[in-house]
Amino acid sequence: MRVHIVAVGRLRSGPQKDLIDDYLTRFDRTGRGLGLGPARIVEVDDRKGAGMAGEAELIRRALPAGAVVVALDERGRVESSPDFAKRIAGWRDAGRGDLALVIGGADGIDPGLRAEADFALSFGKMVWPHMLVRVMLAEQLYRAASILAGTPYHRH
Repeated sequence: MRVHIVAVGRLRSGPQKDLIDDYLTRFDRTGRGLGLGPARIVEVDDRKGAGMAGEAELIRRALPAGAVVVALDERGRVESSPDFAKRIAGWRDAGRGDLALVIGGADGIDPGLRAEADFALSFGKMVWPHMLVRVMLAEQLYRAASILAGTPYHRH
């Protein structure tokens, strides 16, 4: 199952990008034998200033046809890392070829797009900068693959 992190905004080089690249490389390496990956970042940028609705349209165009769509949203479900791993494995085992994890811009995800998502995931009640959410999501993907592979990383 291919993994697409669809995010509003551009991430320039720096420590956050280095962390994301490291975790996604680890995810690809660990997930390969599990039918997970590769993972990639798809950045969309609404330069016309159309706000959340404009961002939502760009996100929709970036979603692979038939993908499981997960909205990262503070109103979503808070899950443990093992439960998140089981959820990903369930989609994979159901034959879903693509998983798209959507990170909105500064104002979040358009309500219409959020309603269309198959699942909403939260990293807690706190609001996180969307660039840090990318880092945390990349780490949780690697952690999920590690859990499914039975490696010791997930105990850290």
